[in-house]
Amino acid sequence: MKIIYKQDNGVAAIVSPVFTEINPDTNKIWTIEEIAAKTVPTGYKYKIVEDADVPTDRSFRNAWTVDEADLTDGVGL
Repeated sequence: MKIIYKQDNGVAAIVSPVFTEINPDTNKIWTIEEIAAKTVPTGYKYKIVEDADVPTDRSFRNAWTVDEADLTDGVGL
């Protein structure tokens, strides 16, 4: 799973979470939703997607964009 959000410059940011840290509030491994909420900048909308939905060719990574209307899973805290 990956977390995608739109940066100020319009380029898509892709977060690859690691599921090994314990959330001190729950004493369980952080969920992807918890990771997204704490990692995505405050007020930025995000989408959680499958790994296969992210391009594997990184040649033009700085040209990747995302339509803000597709960022429907939450907002960074």
